[in-house]
Amino acid sequence: MDLSERVRQLSPSATLAITAKAGSMRAQGLDVISFGAGEPDFDTPGHIKEAGIRAIDSGFTKYTPVGGIDELKDAIIEKLRRDNGLRYERSQILVSCGGKHAFYNLAQALFDAGDEVIIPAPFWVSYPPIVELAGATPVIIETTEDEGFKISPERLKETITPRTKALILNSPCNPTGAAYQREELEALAGVVLEKGIYVISDEIYEKIVFDGFRFISISSLDREMRDRTMIVHGLSKTYSMTGWRIGFTAGPAELIKAMASIQSQSTSNPTSIAQKAAVVALDGPQDSVTEMVQAFQERRDLIMGQLAGIEGVSCFKPQGAFYVFPNFSAWFGRTYQGNRLTNSMELADYFLTSAHVAVVPGVSFGAEGYERISFATSAENIQRGLDRIREALSRLH
Repeated sequence: MDLSERVRQLSPSATLAITAKAGSMRAQGLDVISFGAGEPDFDTPGHIKEAGIRAIDSGFTKYTPVGGIDELKDAIIEKLRRDNGLRYERSQILVSCGGKHAFYNLAQALFDAGDEVIIPAPFWVSYPPIVELAGATPVIIETTEDEGFKISPERLKETITPRTKALILNSPCNPTGAAYQREELEALAGVVLEKGIYVISDEIYEKIVFDGFRFISISSLDREMRDRTMIVHGLSKTYSMTGWRIGFTAGPAELIKAMASIQSQSTSNPTSIAQKAAVVALDGPQDSVTEMVQAFQERRDLIMGQLAGIEGVSCFKPQGAFYVFPNFSAWFGRTYQGNRLTNSMELADYFLTSAHVAVVPGVSFGAEGYERISFATSAENIQRGLDRIREALSRLH
């Protein structure tokens, strides 16, 4: 079949590919420990599930307005006011089918062919392809572990050209767990305002922060910055609602209207039942979030301790999200049964086939030499999985 040029150039998600291969191995009866998926292992809290059940029982199972029900928009507006000191109107909020869908709609509404979009690396795997699907060009700024995996205002300024449309800022970051302090955001904001570009602020991991870190949205710095920022967010990570598919965008009303038009021609409204559950998630008790984050911090500390004991491996200590991003490049060039491992993809495949441990290769995130390991799994799995990785490395020559 003669497929479109855009789909022929599209790379599949490495995260989902690793997860699928691990699932296939499990189906064959193999004991595979998965550090691949970016999905909390906790159940959706009971009061949220009950709200979904009530929606079904009450017959709230029909179409809703394309951009989401007013009740959910109001809950999002209140969340942004309460947590971030931001004020929005309903016309500035769009509810979509997950954070990825929100970002896709935004890219389609904002970018044209010839536009450049700055993406700091390491980056979430879907940023570049979604930018490319909109016809724009991703411009990657590489960051290092020594820099805390953050871009400086100087690097940002020298990368901006007359074709630059926006900067994508993900804090806390997938895959590194790096998060920006207020003063760092203020410095970046100064460049953004000077150059007149936009910021797409992906805040999906906002609540999952450690060691007392205080999350700040770049949009909250001042009114001028708010007007140049689009917040992409969702409920998947905070409330363990990955399958419910509720994300949202907060931004200028003109852009939100354009995004809603695009959504009306693709998915139409998000699931009615999930929207009702999302209202309860945002407005209801937050105890489950606190408990989940505490568990993630304990797991982070466990996995950091395990990685510290592996020769040649360094690892940045994440301030948020639920991933570590260790550097395994010291092990490249070694062989197993005559096969030389030369990059992160080959090492990830070796861990999966030889040790039955699924990780995601760093090259997928724009950072060769690294592997992303999710600690959204039990302490027992973390211990067993790191033991297997350590043993697999010991077999290399």
